[in-house]
Amino acid sequence: MTNRLEALEDWAAGLLGQLEPTSRNKLARSLGQALRRSQQQRIITQRNPDGSKYAPRKQRNLRGKQGRVKRKVHMFRKLRTSSFLKTQGDGNSISVGFTGRIARIAKVHQYGLKDRAEQGAPDVKYEQREVLGFTEEDLDLIRNGLLEHLSNP
Repeated sequence: MTNRLEALEDWAAGLLGQLEPTSRNKLARSLGQALRRSQQQRIITQRNPDGSKYAPRKQRNLRGKQGRVKRKVHMFRKLRTSSFLKTQGDGNSISVGFTGRIARIAKVHQYGLKDRAEQGAPDVKYEQREVLGFTEEDLDLIRNGLLEHLSNP
């Protein structure tokens, strides 16, 4: 995956150097938004970039009220919204990521670190769930977006 990303970067560097700064900024914003949508869809389907499923949540045996309707709750439901998953793009770079307190939560899950669920609670080791990452489709999306932008002046 890393080799393919580096090859894409080398290929695109020459083409991007020929673009005007305003055109590069427009391209970066559009690619950033497309990447954010792609990441959001992957988070909705609960998949790591390699295609494997997220590690399941730990189950707590708490008895609910009788007759209560249980709904399937997806992890990172709020995390995937555009108010938390931010995109920045300029002529030199594109970034898709989290900011503030949410960034810490995402980092714990991304790398499988220890954290407290709430203040005063014991440390818990979280399973690794790659919230952000490049898939093969994302690399194709970048390449195709660049080619489309260059072909439509």
